[in-house]
Amino acid sequence: MPRYATRIQLRQCALAISVLIDLDLELRTDGVEVTGFPRVLVPWRECRAALGGLGADTEDGRRRLTRWLLHRRWIADHTYDDLAERARPVGLPPGHALHPGAPWVRHRVVGDSLDLGIGFRGIQPGHPDRVIVVPRGVFDAYGTDPMVFWKQARGYLEQMGALAVERWRRDQGATVRPMGDCDVVTLLGSHTFRWAVSAGEASGMRAAVIPMRTRGWLDISRIDPAFGPAAATATDEAERGYARPVLVTANEVTMVSAGGRPEAALEDPAPPRTWLRPLLYR
Repeated sequence: MPRYATRIQLRQCALAISVLIDLDLELRTDGVEVTGFPRVLVPWRECRAALGGLGADTEDGRRRLTRWLLHRRWIADHTYDDLAERARPVGLPPGHALHPGAPWVRHRVVGDSLDLGIGFRGIQPGHPDRVIVVPRGVFDAYGTDPMVFWKQARGYLEQMGALAVERWRRDQGATVRPMGDCDVVTLLGSHTFRWAVSAGEASGMRAAVIPMRTRGWLDISRIDPAFGPAAATATDEAERGYARPVLVTANEVTMVSAGGRPEAALEDPAPPRTWLRPLLYR
């Protein structure tokens, strides 16, 4: 059940953040000021909304508010034109640790297993190559619609998808790796990439193992069935991909049901009871 944070609890949370991560904050009667230029004042009502119902006295609550305050500072440090140049597509499974929630989603791929939204490259000080996912509410605070960045980000995704296809065709059977600023999960959002990997001998559908955002395997005959779930469990939640295999078509990305048999994708024809059958005949 969502928890209502009082102003005293919000002040205590902000103070804890300031001490724990050495973030320079000033507590004011009307909100929290993240020091720097230009001035960034986050009203208490916005801090409360940033918690998303989490308790201000919990670790998860402090982590969420910390990200919000940092994102507010980092976005304010850049001009509109600079942000437009830095805009990048980001693909995340629903429920992922980095997923900012439904308002962030610009496009949901058919299959309910992949959401696409916007991130920004190099806005975090000291990390020029890192793409940061920014919640929609941060832009609402500035009166900016992030949709204005989406066309460019989507075009970039298709460009990287095409390059990833060229590399995959050249080195079939090799591990799939990020291309440009698009990790492997994000590449699944490219229609160009999905169409290529599901065509030909794949007969319109390909099973893939992508346990982490930085690595993926499109030829699961080379992968032990237990590898994907084990690798996902061993990967930090922020870098995790899919805990189970995904089925990829030109228009769809679907994670297989829990308790299925991923090795069944190697069987021809498909047996009557398998995670593959309901997806083929639904």
